[in-house]
Amino acid sequence: MPRSIRPLDIAVWTPYVVLAVIHVIALSAQSPLAAPTKLTLMPLLALPVAAAAPRLRPRVTVALLLTALLLSWLGDGAGAFFPGGPELPLMLLFFGLAHVVYIVVFLRFASIRRLPRWTLLYAAWWIGMLAVVGPHVGNLFFAVAAYGLVLAGTAATSARGNAVIATGGAFFLASDSILAFRLFLPDAMPAWTSPAVMLTYTLGQGLIIAGVIRALRSEKDG
Repeated sequence: MPRSIRPLDIAVWTPYVVLAVIHVIALSAQSPLAAPTKLTLMPLLALPVAAAAPRLRPRVTVALLLTALLLSWLGDGAGAFFPGGPELPLMLLFFGLAHVVYIVVFLRFASIRRLPRWTLLYAAWWIGMLAVVGPHVGNLFFAVAAYGLVLAGTAATSARGNAVIATGGAFFLASDSILAFRLFLPDAMPAWTSPAVMLTYTLGQGLIIAGVIRALRSEKDG
């Protein structure tokens, strides 16, 4: 039976939804608001996790979700947080670790079915992306290949969860696919693909968190 939506649920999700919309619009308009709003997204997405924490079982999943969001936040702000470091490798590192955390959550705590056969499409995606993007990444080939593997793993294992989680995993993969083309084949990508990266990213992250919270809330919350 579907759980009813409580006023608290609306209250804790509204800041993330509103700021995500503002951020995507700011990117589309090339507004200076784009940079600061990007760095508010993952902290705001932590609010629903914190609000749901007393009702999530097992308790360790709260720490795992917050860790994934922290790592994603560091990936979002790699250039700002580590101005002297290599931005792209740091992004790959932090997001790669975030994906590993999500995979653990999906496999250990949010799984309700076997891995569907159609998720073999994600393996095909990984091979195809390496074939297209690989020749353009230079000495980052192995880092990009490893990141693509965990990204495909996130998308595939998300399909073992409920439909909300699986949809979130697919959007996350779509976001990084568009971003890969923007980074390594920029001349082939129109300007509108910049907000498309963040639209699919915010949808992906939000749906993953919403789906996992739904899956892990204790039955008495019903």
